[in-house]
Amino acid sequence: MKRIGIIGVGEIGRAIVMGVRHDGDTVPEIHLSPRGARTAAELAERYEDVWVCADNQEVVDRSDLVILALRRQDWRAALAGLKVPEDRIVVNVIPGVGTDELRAVLATDATVIHAVPLPTIRERQSITVVFPSHPDTDAFFERLGGALPVADEAALNVLSAVTSTQSATYAFLATLVSWAADQGIPAEDADRYVRGVYQDFGRSLADTTRSLPTLGAEHETPGGSNELIRTTWFGQGNSDALRGALDGLLTHLQGGPK
Repeated sequence: MKRIGIIGVGEIGRAIVMGVRHDGDTVPEIHLSPRGARTAAELAERYEDVWVCADNQEVVDRSDLVILALRRQDWRAALAGLKVPEDRIVVNVIPGVGTDELRAVLATDATVIHAVPLPTIRERQSITVVFPSHPDTDAFFERLGGALPVADEAALNVLSAVTSTQSATYAFLATLVSWAADQGIPAEDADRYVRGVYQDFGRSLADTTRSLPTLGAEHETPGGSNELIRTTWFGQGNSDALRGALDGLLTHLQGGPK
C-alpha cells in the first residue's frame, strides 16, 4: 500500500499513524481527514508525508486503503454522500457497525474489511482481528503487530467484546493502589509497586507453552494468599457477572438495542 487514508483521527486513528511511522518508517504516505483537527494537525507536523485533507472525500480520492475510525454515534453523518470507488479497500474499525450496514450506507462495491485494532498498535505490539482475510490488509496489520483473520463477523464481535475489558483491568489496578494508600502506603509508592507486580504479566503471557490456567496455578499455593483472593473475590458469582456483561456487550455489537 502506497497511500493510506484515515477518516476520524481520534485515539485509534492516532495510534495507527504512530504505528505506521514507528521506528522512523516513512512509507506509506498518510492522508488524514479534518475530523479531529487538532490531532490531525499534530500528526502532520510530527511525521513526514502525513497530510491533512480538506474533507473526507479528498481522503478517499488520495488513498488506496481507507480506514474508517469514526465514533459509532457520528459515522453516518460523517460518511453521508461519500463516493468510494470500487478499486479502494475500506477498513471498518467503527465499533458495533457491521460490514453490511456500512456497505449499504456507502453504496459501494469496494472491498470492505472489518478490523479491531487496539491502541497498542502504536508500538506495533497488538494483534488486530480482521474479517475477511485479505492479502493487503493482512500484510498491513502484520506490520503493525500481527493480523488474526477470523471465520466470520460473529467471531470478530466476540473478540471485540473481549478487548472491551481493558479499562476495567486498569480500574482493578487503580483499586489496588487506592486500597494500599488507605492502609497508609504513600500513593506514589503503591502505584510504583502495583505497576512492577503486573509488568511481569506481559513476560508470562508471551510464553505460549503454558495455558492461562497453568499460569494462574503457578502463581498460587494451596491455602495461600493468592488462592484466598481468587476464591473469595473472583469466585463463581464474579465470573458469572463478567460473562453476563460480555453477553450484553456482544448483543450490542451484533446490532441489538442501541
